[in-house]
Amino acid sequence: QVQLEESGGGLVQAGGSLRVSCALSGRTFSDYAMAWFRQAPGKVREFVAAISWIGGTIYYADSVKGRFTISRDNAKSTLYLQMSSLKPEDTAVYYCAASRVVGSMSAAYEYDYWGQGTQVTVSS
Repeated sequence: QVQLEESGGGLVQAGGSLRVSCALSGRTFSDYAMAWFRQAPGKVREFVAAISWIGGTIYYADSVKGRFTISRDNAKSTLYLQMSSLKPEDTAVYYCAASRVVGSMSAAYEYDYWGQGTQVTVSS
C-alpha cells in the first residue's frame, strides 16, 4: 500500500520562499507519476504541478508558472515543490498525489493516492 507524507509547510512572508516535500513509502517511487495540488479554505482543490515517472515531463498551473519548481529524487523516494515569490493567494493546504497511470496529469481523479496535506500560509 502506498503511503505519502508531506512535510515542510509553514508560515512565510509574501515574496519569500518555502520548500515542501513528500515521501512515498510502501512501493517503488519511480513507478508513480506525482503531483501537487492545493486547497484554500472555501475553495475546490486545484492542480499546482505534476512530474512524470523519471521527471521527463513537467506541468504547472498558470498561477504558479515561473515561481514554483517541482522535482523528484527517485533514489530518496521524495517529491519536492520549491516555492518562490510567494503571494498571500498561495495560502492553502498542499497535497501530494501519486498514480501509476495518468493522462493529462492535472486532474485530481487521475491520482489514486494522497497525502494528508501540509499547511502553507503566506502573510502580506
